[in-house]
Amino acid sequence: MSERVMPGRTDGLITLVAADALWVELTAGSAVPTASGACTRSPAHARVRYVLLGAHAVATVRASGGQWSVPEAEVRRAAAELNAVGMDRQDLVRIGPFRGAPRQECNEETPLRWRRRITGELQELGGPEWAARREDGRSYHLAGIDWRQMLVEQTRDGTQRTWWLPRTVVRLLDAAEHTETQWAQAARTRQASAAVTEPLSRARQARAADGRQTTSPEGLTASLRPYNGELEGQLYSVLSRKPGTSRRVAGWACAVCRTAPATVLDHCHEHGYVRAPVCQSCNTQERPDHLYSNDIRVANRYTRLFHTDTDHWLRHWHRCPGCRARTTLPLPHLAAWTAHTACRSLRPTHRAPRGRKPCGVLRVSWTGSQNAPRSCLLTVQVDFCPSGEHRVLAQIPYRESAERFRIWLAETHPAVAAAAGPDRLDGLPAQIRPVIADTSGDGLSLF
Repeated sequence: MSERVMPGRTDGLITLVAADALWVELTAGSAVPTASGACTRSPAHARVRYVLLGAHAVATVRASGGQWSVPEAEVRRAAAELNAVGMDRQDLVRIGPFRGAPRQECNEETPLRWRRRITGELQELGGPEWAARREDGRSYHLAGIDWRQMLVEQTRDGTQRTWWLPRTVVRLLDAAEHTETQWAQAARTRQASAAVTEPLSRARQARAADGRQTTSPEGLTASLRPYNGELEGQLYSVLSRKPGTSRRVAGWACAVCRTAPATVLDHCHEHGYVRAPVCQSCNTQERPDHLYSNDIRVANRYTRLFHTDTDHWLRHWHRCPGCRARTTLPLPHLAAWTAHTACRSLRPTHRAPRGRKPCGVLRVSWTGSQNAPRSCLLTVQVDFCPSGEHRVLAQIPYRESAERFRIWLAETHPAVAAAAGPDRLDGLPAQIRPVIADTSGDGLSLF
């Protein structure tokens, strides 16, 4: 089947305006909403020699007449990649605001900086003004994705606003920002090489100008390195202070999902050991949903942590030598496991239009800490019961909860259990190395 002739196409190149129209047309059925102006509206800037469409970078060239253009085949490729992405709108990741989170460096060569852009814009708007701007009919984009259609605003305690995006969108934008960083690094490398070598021949310049040389820079196409335990056994308090650590982390693929670029050095807040570099999405999914310093809400995402993707997460948590040697989890994760898995049969249900629905919101709190296990007690309870009840489901001592976890681990994930235990690690300190963790839920494990 022959392709429809695009207006403004010359030798495989199309103008930016035509690329905008083609992008919207090709992604009309995508699960991720896209926006017009993907190539012509900020933060897209053709003069930096590329535009971002999803997680794909499309090179821009000056065609005849001095007009900026892009290869049509690359636009179609980027659209096909986005159309293949599935999205669960209920699987949300908090994107801000976070207290104490580091500010991104201002780098004009990488204009996307999507977290900074979203946070900066939303912090300036109040409730009515935000609603008006959201419904004004305009399209807003980051890498061609209309993020405003998917932004969810929640209010805690009636005052604090928080913003959330679907996990799929967060991963796409993280990948786009990583692609942009790689592109900028490759451009700097080429400029440095050009300064000490002779200029490109006229023939090569002509090929670049007419669009026949439209491949991405070598730095962009280079795949991320898989993480193979290079940081195992190191203390986060030491490693995080070493110069160049954040740059090194950015070169790995996420050790959990293995697809997105790593942005965070995840570590055990209980023992202080580094686990692995992970992407922001996986780091947020793992982060306990603290209500208070000793109280967490057991949300639906724990189904992934302890049911559908349990093996991946258990292996990730046991990258900490302290947790692995003691065959346990950090106290917040152990408490969540106790409520979600060990006490599943105790949670009451209520009649619903489509069968029965679990009662209220599951919550678990504890007194004391893992440092004094004899006095540490876990309390599992249900809040916001539809019938008006607030009931305590169980009170379980820490040691009993840890023993239940060991039995469950041996029965359900024998490979993980076989790699754990004190005989599996020599030289582990007899006393754990506790880390005072920020349990407010803001900026955990961030540089």
